[in-house]
Amino acid sequence: MSETLENWQVKNDQYLAAAVEWLRLTLSRSERKPSMDWKVKDSDPVSSLPALAFIKERFGLSDFEHDILLLCVGMELDTRIAGLCAKAHEDPGKPYPTFSLAMTLFDSPAWDVLAAHRPLRYWKLIEINRLANQPLVSCPLRADERITNFIKGLNYLDERITKISSPFETPMDEEGLFPGSQQRVVDTIVKDVRAIADGPFPGITQLVGQDLLSKQLVAQKAAAALGCHPINLPFELFPVHAQETEEFARLWQRESMLIPIAGFIEAHKSDPFNKSNTGGQDAGLSLHRLISISRGIFFLSLRELAPDLAYFSSVVEVKKPTAVEQRAEWDRHLTAGANGTSALLAGQFDLNIPTIRKVVKRSAPDEKDNGSGFYRQLWDNCLSVTSPGMDALVQKLVLKATWNDIVLPEMAEKQLRQIVSQVRYRSLVYDSWGYRDKLNRGLGINALFVGESGTGKTMAAEVLANELSLNLYRIDLSGVVSKYIGETEKNLRRVFDAAEDGGAILFFDEADALFGKRSEVKDSHDRYANIEINYLLQRMEAYNGLAILATNKKSALDDAFVRRLRFIVQFPFPGFRERRMIAQKVFPPSVPRGELDYDRLASLNLTGGSFHNVAINAAFKAAEEGGKVTMSMILSAAKAEFSKMERPIKEADFIWNE
Repeated sequence: MSETLENWQVKNDQYLAAAVEWLRLTLSRSERKPSMDWKVKDSDPVSSLPALAFIKERFGLSDFEHDILLLCVGMELDTRIAGLCAKAHEDPGKPYPTFSLAMTLFDSPAWDVLAAHRPLRYWKLIEINRLANQPLVSCPLRADERITNFIKGLNYLDERITKISSPFETPMDEEGLFPGSQQRVVDTIVKDVRAIADGPFPGITQLVGQDLLSKQLVAQKAAAALGCHPINLPFELFPVHAQETEEFARLWQRESMLIPIAGFIEAHKSDPFNKSNTGGQDAGLSLHRLISISRGIFFLSLRELAPDLAYFSSVVEVKKPTAVEQRAEWDRHLTAGANGTSALLAGQFDLNIPTIRKVVKRSAPDEKDNGSGFYRQLWDNCLSVTSPGMDALVQKLVLKATWNDIVLPEMAEKQLRQIVSQVRYRSLVYDSWGYRDKLNRGLGINALFVGESGTGKTMAAEVLANELSLNLYRIDLSGVVSKYIGETEKNLRRVFDAAEDGGAILFFDEADALFGKRSEVKDSHDRYANIEINYLLQRMEAYNGLAILATNKKSALDDAFVRRLRFIVQFPFPGFRERRMIAQKVFPPSVPRGELDYDRLASLNLTGGSFHNVAINAAFKAAEEGGKVTMSMILSAAKAEFSKMERPIKEADFIWNE
């Protein structure tokens, strides 16, 4: 405790002691006239006032209201006050303060103190225990517990607020460096809040963006600059009913007059102002009323702008630190011999500062390691912190295929390796070479895989993910496309938002179902279908990661979308050479095999996917017979595959003479 605060506490105690002594003498109607010397002068500075006098000044109490509050607080400070109240009432059954008692005791009594709009009742400085049919003037009065503690010198946040608050996920690190891009956002917020501080509206700032942790840090930094203590208020815990909302708003405003506080309302996940979110409309209206009537500072965390609040709020977009700032943060924690690790991490992953520090803390370097193991830990931990959001939404594929497993034409393989190269070196090109400052969109890398079913599109996506050491997620159309208007965009937004951290490759199979051509508008369904396609076009272009789309119907895709693709990789039906290589690779090395005629197998007009089916069915047949995989088993399985696909069968093609 500082010396100044200690001195104030001593003066406050002396003030209360003199005030209670005056109250006792007044209640006892002593012949000795109570001294008024303890009362403060109007000229005294507010900052040095005793707590009771501070409340009088801050809440605009009259002298009479001040004395009523003292009478109620005196009950908590001196056990003799209750008996004196009963004696003053001339009724032993009334050992408590009342309005009628105050009017007989104190100077300048006024009936308007009973009104609900006057400070004692409006700010709930006192509590009235009113029984049925009992006149208000004779009801027992009691000082609010929070106000009593404040007058004693104990200035703690009201527990009715702490009950619905929660700690910030990332407390502000005063010692850590704050990214310059986010500091500029903080400066804008502080300037806007100060500009409207004396205006007719509360200081509400909409923090719009996808990254909750960055918004929390920005809000805490801005609150500190404004001299306020930030309070995290999850939207889900807010009161919903009108009366509860009114009471909480008044309580919050009262608290902000006692402690400089700023509320961070976390509505990031709930989206309460979304018109289509019918389940949250009542809560959204409640929140709207709360922040519109509260005279305080609020930071409202939203994914998107709430237009209903735009008239009396400022709006700022909070983004994660730039790629250059992320790289600088990685450099702060890595050794000088990291050999470009910072650039690789910042180029692939889009992380906020707390997450970068979390990853580094989890990754303990080994003194015996030459650095590669530590780098692998960093990379794997980046994947682990970025994957939970995706795992809850879409299917994560197990990666098994490598370059050695896939058979492609030379042109297709060259394009795939070019995709890998662009993903790896995008930090160098975009940031070090300045392309990010030149381009507003199109910084993501997207590719379209075109080919019949079974030609290797999914395997190629696995190969890319394995080569880049990234997670691969297949977008399940059944979980994305919805018949309800607006739901498809919402589902896709959740997927793209979760993938923005950069640890994922998005794989849209059967992309023509999502990215089809826009149609002529004949009814509302056509109009909204076109809106979905437009949204997808914009979001794909803005997506910073690698997105792969697969289709066997390129002609069904929207032309505007095809123009925006960076790569279009053709997966043709395999020729004789490719089929022979597939037949050689389709069996694992440990599978027992007899003499196989690969030229004969290559003559089978099958895709790689069909060859896989044939090989595994032949292997099960060999296991059943306890022998090796033979040509007759393979040809028998191939005949079944042709039959399944309803392809013409020439019996001679499936007979093998051992």
